[in-house]
Order: sequence, then structure tokens, then C-alpha cells
Amino acid sequence: MDESGYESVLCVKPEVHVYRIPPRATNRGYRAAEWQLDQPSWSGRLRITAKGQVAYIKLEDRTSGELFAQAPVDQFPGIAVESVTDSSRYFVIRIEDGNGRRAFIGIGFGDRGDAFDFNVALQDHFKWVKQQCEFAKQAQNPDQGPKLDLGFKEGQTIKLNIAVSPTLRKYKSNPGDWLECDSFSCLEETNI
Repeated sequence: MDESGYESVLCVKPEVHVYRIPPRATNRGYRAAEWQLDQPSWSGRLRITAKGQVAYIKLEDRTSGELFAQAPVDQFPGIAVESVTDSSRYFVIRIEDGNGRRAFIGIGFGDRGDAFDFNVALQDHFKWVKQQCEFAKQAQNPDQGPKLDLGFKEGQTIKLNIAVSPTLRKYKSNPGDWLECDSFSCLEETNI
């Protein structure tokens, strides 16, 4: 089955705020304190979906579901999603339109738990992508792994102790007796 043919939803958060961010002055990283946090540019719903190996962060209207912006994420951590240096609730994402234009915007959550879920959803997806790549490599080269030899070595023996009930001993000597008895009468005969 072609895994890239369907889109799966990894995470939905009902409230996210979008901020215009100033250009980065140094390579230290972004700081949420510089974003005018009391005046978000937009508020709505966030959905993280996956199609194949790429995750998509979608910012949508809460009521209509209309797409406001989308950020494809092909690796995490990476340039498409960055944490800010001064808070665990805010991130910088790189959004793209269908024409190849890109912009960096800030997103923020009102609750640390929502920010944690956002982060973990992306981590889990890319952990899954890494495992799928490793499974594909192992499938192409099955002889690469260590071989497990479960055979007996020369001179090695094992001993099995199997308890045999008196009923089985009686019928072991004459297997035809099993055909002539019903289960209750045979059990009664052995108990007498």
C-alpha cells in the first residue's frame, strides 16, 4: 500500500496565536518577548498532518476550517520549526504558499501542555520516519544483521520430562481403543 497516498492527523490544537516577528538581528535565536505578545496578528486552530515522510503544520480558521497558512516540515529539528530562546510556548515556523514563496512567522500557545503536544507530535513523526528508513534498509540487505544459530552443537543433548497421565498410558498401548469410547465412559474406567 502506498503510504504517501493518504494524510494522517498527528495533532489538533484548538487555539494558537500567530505573530509577526522582527528580523533576526543575530544568530542567537528568536525571542518571543520581542513579538508584541498581547497583540497577535491572527488566532485559530492548529493541525499537524503527515503525508508520507513530510509533516504539515496547518493553521486553520476555528469555525470554517479554511486554511490560513501551511508549513511543510521535512525534518525536525530543522529550519522549518525553531523553538524560541526565552519560552517553551512559542515557536518560529516557515510557512510556504503554493508558488514557492516563504515567510517566517511566530506561533504561540496559551498553555504549556499544548506546546509540549505540538513538539512531541513532530518528534514522534520523525522518529517513525527514521524507523521506516531503517526497516527499508534492513529489507534490502537482510544478510547485514547477526545470524542466530539455534541448532544443536556436536555432542549436545537435551532431556525432556513429559508427564503422561494413566489414561494416556492405557490407550498408548492400543490406539484403537480411543475410537470405541466416549469421553465419559473412558474416564470412569480409569478411575475404577
